[in-house]
Formats: sequence, C-alpha cells, structure tokens
Amino acid sequence: MVGYRHRCRRFNPDDTNESMPVVDVGVDELESMRLNILEKLSQGEAAQKMGVHQSTFQRTLRMGLEKVTDALVNGKSIFLEGGEVNMPGGDGTGPDGTGPTGARGQGRRGGGNRPGRGAAAPQNCRCPSCGHLEPHQPGVPCSQAKCPECGSQMVRG
Repeated sequence: MVGYRHRCRRFNPDDTNESMPVVDVGVDELESMRLNILEKLSQGEAAQKMGVHQSTFQRTLRMGLEKVTDALVNGKSIFLEGGEVNMPGGDGTGPDGTGPTGARGQGRRGGGNRPGRGAAAPQNCRCPSCGHLEPHQPGVPCSQAKCPECGSQMVRG
C-alpha cells in the first residue's frame, strides 16, 4: 500500500535530449525509499506500513535505490511508473489526512489553485527505449505489447 501521492512522474538531467535513456522506477520502489529514508522508518516498520513482508520491502528498496543511482551516475531520465495506487484515506492525502502540504483541501474546493478531483487522465503504454506512446487497452497489460516503432516491450505510463 502506498500512503502518499507522488506528484512528479519524470525527472530529467539538465542536458535533456530526446534520445536519453530512461530508468523506470515503480511507485512501490519510490514509496519504500520515502518511508525508509525520508520518514526514517526501520525496514520492519515500513514493510508493515506498506502491507508487505520485510524481505519483499528489502528487495523493493534495493531495486529502487539501484535504479535511482544508475540514473544519477549515468545521466538517465527517471520515469515514475505504476498502476492504480490504493490510498488508505481514499482521498490522496495519505493515512492520517496529511499529504505534501500537511493538510487536506488541495483542489479548488479546498481553497487551492489546482484542479479538483475529476476524471483521470487517459492512460498510455509507453516504450522505454524510444518513447513511443500507444493508448492503453483496458484488460490488456502494456507489458504484453511490443512497440511498433522499435519492437521493445511497452510499459504503462
């Protein structure tokens, strides 16, 4: 379970170009890093908070750290990928009603200047090699599709 809605989906080095390699980091990997590093929870506490075994948490954390390190050291873009996220409060603010701003009300109704909760953005399948986008077909995982441009396996995003 992910207890925080991550707003940014992509990070690029300063000298970004179209052919830059991309590292895909899963929402669960980012959440494990957030809990362990920023929230300073032990692996056992963080695993319990995510609802997974400690060994699963440890693998997820290690994979996430390896991917982010690869991107930083080798100048790659980082793309945050993941499907639906089960938020404990169901409202995007996390388990205790506090999100990145520390309070509820991040849409127009709550006094913010961001759009309120509307329809979700359309989902696409993306090629991690060439960046080609295809509309996602409900019920068909993107990982089963091949990129028509370069033949690589597609990912959700």
